[in-house]
Amino acid sequence: MDFSFTDEQVDLREMVIKFARNELDYDLAEYDKNGEFPLEAWRKCAEMQFLGLPFDEEYGGGGSDFLTMSLVLNALGYACKDAGLVHAIATQVLCGMQIRMFGSEEQKQKYLPDVCSGKKIFAQAITEPDSGSDALSMRSRATWNGDGYLLNGTKMFITNGPIADVVIVFAVTDPDKKTLGGISCCFVEKGFAGFQQCNPIKKMGLTTLQNGELVFDACPIPPGNLMGKEGQGGMIFNESMEWERSFLPAAHLGTMERVLETSIRYAKERKSFGQSIGKFQSVSNKLAEMKMRLELGKLICWKAATLKDQGKRATLESSIGKLFISECLKQTCLDAVQIHGGYGYTTEYEIERDLRDSVAATIYSGTSELQYNIISRWLGL
Repeated sequence: MDFSFTDEQVDLREMVIKFARNELDYDLAEYDKNGEFPLEAWRKCAEMQFLGLPFDEEYGGGGSDFLTMSLVLNALGYACKDAGLVHAIATQVLCGMQIRMFGSEEQKQKYLPDVCSGKKIFAQAITEPDSGSDALSMRSRATWNGDGYLLNGTKMFITNGPIADVVIVFAVTDPDKKTLGGISCCFVEKGFAGFQQCNPIKKMGLTTLQNGELVFDACPIPPGNLMGKEGQGGMIFNESMEWERSFLPAAHLGTMERVLETSIRYAKERKSFGQSIGKFQSVSNKLAEMKMRLELGKLICWKAATLKDQGKRATLESSIGKLFISECLKQTCLDAVQIHGGYGYTTEYEIERDLRDSVAATIYSGTSELQYNIISRWLGL
């Protein structure tokens, strides 16, 4: 397998890194403290076409492939310290990919230009207060009433939810089917009757990322707002999770690389017992393990992205990548705090924020425990 990148891809990654360092260098500590979404930074990223990179030019996109999009997220994860902003961008792109794959031409014409331009913020709503990884237990109902659907239910922890202009909502349309075939998905727009967006949830990390509760109380959904056919929600859900698990970890790899470089610099500069702490095996071993995790993570991440570009399934590869890279990100950040000692526990060196942000990576897009289950099923267990 050849995972070498073209000169254009390498140049693009360097350009994104330079852009992020120059244009996304806002007072993150203040945004983190206030739980505020950096809207101006979002607009700058939209102007650079990061949100529309993998979509056709006729909709305002950049016409790039999936691996290139993954490299852009990787560069953002490396050079932009705001993991919340990077995650919000990934969610926007994921929603666009759902529309590109399953939306009607009318829906593509209506929504994709807004995805690409960033003028409207998109979200997808799957998780509920009593159902996370177990999508079959969702209670939200979209009931046909002759003129359209009436949507009732509550969604929880929805990324971009409190600030979204358009939400792709998954709900049960056929409760008699005890499979994913009983689920459909539809577009709900800000201002729809019976649609309430609640305040952002305060979290341990990823504080700039706006996650919140969405409530639907007899919310009317026009027939034209159904994505795909009735009962295709489960298929759309599985496909979208595979795409998300194939490219969001690329951003985590970027963060791991930045944290590694920060830790190496500190280990060379910090002196203890007459020598730099990097000379002590207990520290150098941690740095070596960070490097191993990073390089091994790249292999599975680029493999999954390449498979998707080839039009192939990457269910197993994306689950392995999501599990391995998210757990490696958390461990790398924890090791970085340990290497920095007392300074790592302070806000001054910013390592503690990376650690707080990293924990969520093992939960969203399917918990680590769920990924183990998926991998086990592929082993025939």
